[in-house]
Amino acid sequence: MMGAPANATEDHPFSQRMKSISADPPPRHAAPAPFAAFPALERSGIRFVLTDIDDTLTTDGRLTAAAYGAIERLVAGGYRVIPVTGRPAGWCDLIARLWPVDAVVGENGALYFRYDRAARTMTRRFWLSEDQRERARRRLDRLGARILAAVPGARIAADQPYREADLAIDYREDAGPLPPDSVDRIVALMRAAGATAKISSIHVNGWFGDWDKLAMTRHLFAEIYGLDLDRERRSVVFIGDSPNDEPMFGFFPLSVAVANIRPYLPLLAAPPAYVTAGEAGAGFVEFAETLLSCQNLLTCQTLLTCQTLLT
Repeated sequence: MMGAPANATEDHPFSQRMKSISADPPPRHAAPAPFAAFPALERSGIRFVLTDIDDTLTTDGRLTAAAYGAIERLVAGGYRVIPVTGRPAGWCDLIARLWPVDAVVGENGALYFRYDRAARTMTRRFWLSEDQRERARRRLDRLGARILAAVPGARIAADQPYREADLAIDYREDAGPLPPDSVDRIVALMRAAGATAKISSIHVNGWFGDWDKLAMTRHLFAEIYGLDLDRERRSVVFIGDSPNDEPMFGFFPLSVAVANIRPYLPLLAAPPAYVTAGEAGAGFVEFAETLLSCQNLLTCQTLLTCQTLLT
């Protein structure tokens, strides 16, 4: 299977890109619009909500009652909610079972899980076979040891024991925050070993394979819903917060980021279309309430009728 193309901007060192932020360079692309400008006509066609977790749903490492309640309200409003995260398989099993979500994509696209509550069965779909994952794990263990020896302050992420297919190096969750030069060094060591490297808001993730968040989301839509994601793009909205969400920002015309994306915007060749006023979980709540405001079917139907008459 083939994954999505790598992000062109990731060829440039993270430290250089972060330094460019403080220099306040001219924008290389159109700035995202405020989420308040998200058109009601676009909202009315959305059926699927894809969301990152860390620093999108969570705030300071915690899932607030308000953010969790927003997921429940979206589901009650008829949306299918699917977290798309860098978090590990073990967490994804719990999320698929216990959260009010339809499925979950984990480890940056290495897998998706979906729990059928009526049948009490879990679908577990991995990009790699079990044998491939075992071989990759041995290589990742050696790579992790090299990184810890070479980068002072770096740690293996606390959730690593629950991962099936990737290596997570903590640079600002329980460790650090490490300086951008250290993040560059981690990325360089991963790539020198032949691994894919992606930077999230808390970890640098590395893996031996050609997947990403978008690639596995395509498979989920085809295999679970029987849908071609290319044809369904305008029925899907994605919300995230960091550079590893760039494939999703670039693919979905209805892409949103919470306000804490702003320091990363100069790093992105494909920025989100909209940015919320609120950060992290508060931004997600703002996003959910705006979508749910279109549950006033009379208002939405009036807008759709007006559009039809104008065309």
